[in-house]
Amino acid sequence: MVESTFFSLIVLFLSISIHELSHGSVAFLLGDPTAKEEGRLTLNPIKHIDILGTIFVPLFLALSGSPVVFGWAKPVPVNPFYFKNPKLDMVKVALAGPLSNYLIAIFFAILTKFFNSSYFYLISLYNFLLGTFNLFPIPPLDGSWFLNLLPERFSSIRNFIFQWGTLILILFLFFGLNIVYSISEFLFKLFSGS
Repeated sequence: MVESTFFSLIVLFLSISIHELSHGSVAFLLGDPTAKEEGRLTLNPIKHIDILGTIFVPLFLALSGSPVVFGWAKPVPVNPFYFKNPKLDMVKVALAGPLSNYLIAIFFAILTKFFNSSYFYLISLYNFLLGTFNLFPIPPLDGSWFLNLLPERFSSIRNFIFQWGTLILILFLFFGLNIVYSISEFLFKLFSGS
C-alpha cells in the first residue's frame, strides 16, 4: 500500500512536470522566451512545484484512500504578446500539456500489451486522467483556452464560464471526475487492447 502510494505520487509529480515543460517549450517555439528566462524549461520537478497542488493535495488524497489522486504544478509563465497570432498560439500552448500526457499514456498502454505490469498501467492511467481532465473547457484548465476561439455570438456563454470558472471547477471535481475516469479507462483499454 505504501509502495503503491509512493509510486503514484512520483508518477503524478513527474507527469505534471512534463505537462508544464511542454507548455513552456511550445511557447518558446512560438517566440515567447519567458519560461526559458525564468528557468522553467526543465524536467527538474523542483522548478514546477506548487506546495499545495503538487505536494499537499495529492498526498492527502493518496493517504485518505481516494480512488483518484490529482494535483497541479506551478503554471509555466507565458506572455502572448510575443505571439504572431495570440488567440490561436495560446490554444497551441494550452494543448501541448495534455498532448504530452496522452503521448506518455499511449506509450505505456501499448507496453502493457507485452508486459503485465501494474506500474505501467498506473503511469498510463494517470497520464490519461491528467490529459483528459485538463481538456475540459473550465478555467483555469487548459481546455478553457478553446473558449476564446468561439464565434462572437457565443461571447455571453464564454463570459459566464470565465466569470464562474472556479465554482464550476469545484462542482466538476465533486461530480464530474467519474466522467474523466471513464474516458481515461476507455482510452487505456483502447490502446492496450485489454
